[in-house]
Amino acid sequence: MAMSATLENCLRSKGSQYEIVHHPYSHSSVESAAAAHIPGDRLAKTVLFEDEHGYVAAVLPSTYAVRLSELWAKTGRKLVLAKEVDLRELFKDCDAGALPPVCTAYGMRTYLDESLALQPDIYFEAGDHEELIHMGTDQFLELMDSAERTRFARRMQGMPM
Repeated sequence: MAMSATLENCLRSKGSQYEIVHHPYSHSSVESAAAAHIPGDRLAKTVLFEDEHGYVAAVLPSTYAVRLSELWAKTGRKLVLAKEVDLRELFKDCDAGALPPVCTAYGMRTYLDESLALQPDIYFEAGDHEELIHMGTDQFLELMDSAERTRFARRMQGMPM
């Protein structure tokens, strides 16, 4: 599978400047960063949550973990991790586990952790397990302009930057 059509449309509509980085097949964002030889802090991962009101996406560095209590406080919702089967239905143009961060394009409220704005450039999943999108942070923040920027994540113990 190549870049998701939804992501491609978002990039085109925003006039984003980016490059595609190919890497060996990976199973997680941390593996993707290692396979592509990039710092994990610069790889944005997408984690999907749900409750009775629907889905919420959290976008954060691959070396960070969501502080659920902070996300609950920001959203006013008791969110839980979305089920894998739901991800396949919601992101039909993506491989399972390779979600791009443009979740507003999929109709979801999206929260972007502020720590990503501090990076000089950003990488993120293109919708499969062998390609990343690479762009400058300003381009990324423009692409994610409809996401709410806040702090809800913390660096995981023992993770390389």
